[in-house]
Amino acid sequence: MPLHIETPLLESRTLSALSGRSVWLKLEALQPSGSFKNRGMGRACEAYHERGARRFITSSGGNAGLAVAYAGRRLSVPVTVVVPETTSERAIALLAQENAEVVVHGESWQEANDHALSMLDEHSAYLHPFDDPLVWEGHATMVDEVNRSGLKPDAVVLSVGGGGLLCGVAEGLHRNGWEDVPIVAVETRGAASFHAAVTAGHVVQLERLTSIATTLGAKRVCDKAFEWSQVHTIHPELVSDESAVTACERFLDDHRILVEPACGASLATLYEQSKTLEPFHTVLVVVCGGATVSMEQLRKYRHEDLIG
Repeated sequence: MPLHIETPLLESRTLSALSGRSVWLKLEALQPSGSFKNRGMGRACEAYHERGARRFITSSGGNAGLAVAYAGRRLSVPVTVVVPETTSERAIALLAQENAEVVVHGESWQEANDHALSMLDEHSAYLHPFDDPLVWEGHATMVDEVNRSGLKPDAVVLSVGGGGLLCGVAEGLHRNGWEDVPIVAVETRGAASFHAAVTAGHVVQLERLTSIATTLGAKRVCDKAFEWSQVHTIHPELVSDESAVTACERFLDDHRILVEPACGASLATLYEQSKTLEPFHTVLVVVCGGATVSMEQLRKYRHEDLIG
């Protein structure tokens, strides 16, 4: 059986009425591990397993780590996930629930990643959270599913962190003959490495990350994401942390699905009626999900003035 499910594609009457256009939701939050990462990480895990890997090693305390842990459990392959010291207890508990070995190392993802790479041996495979053609190939399957449904959107709205989802959706659009469908790539202002790259005309590294949308927290977007911006129409869009959190709250009320602020960023463009969407009549939103969020965490952002 595949390591991801075919997720529902639903029209949002609330967002359609609010925005004056037809808004469709690809509900990746319903994947087994809680996010779209099941697709790409699952595809990569399958490939490395077929090549003889006896252990999976990755460096993510968020959605990618959970997806690798899930895939490893399904494939009966041991998984080690290296997480930085900032990783929440909830995320560590979820990883343990999937039988992963959790190693806490370093103050940042980069330090955790370096440690994960140092643990590799001839019998193990390294799973990068977003920069791997196998991962993009897996993420692209969501576009295949939309195409099979008979719906062709005028634009796709998605959130960008390291760029894995962006690369996968762009690949999916092209392999389905939808090169003319633009992408609206949304980031929070404190984690906008893709926007910075497009503005500079080359990939750059941010000095620091300040957004509470931590799963968008890549200081440097992957090279392939920037390359796609040179050959495909992509509109970078920025929203505030407050807008992302508010969108999570409203989406929960409207659709009874809890998502993290990283996902709320893309939803915010609909709730706030972004001018970028004005030319498009039919919009597809990738509801990318997020397993480590809770209502308690969303309230904490409000009560502790962590959002601006």
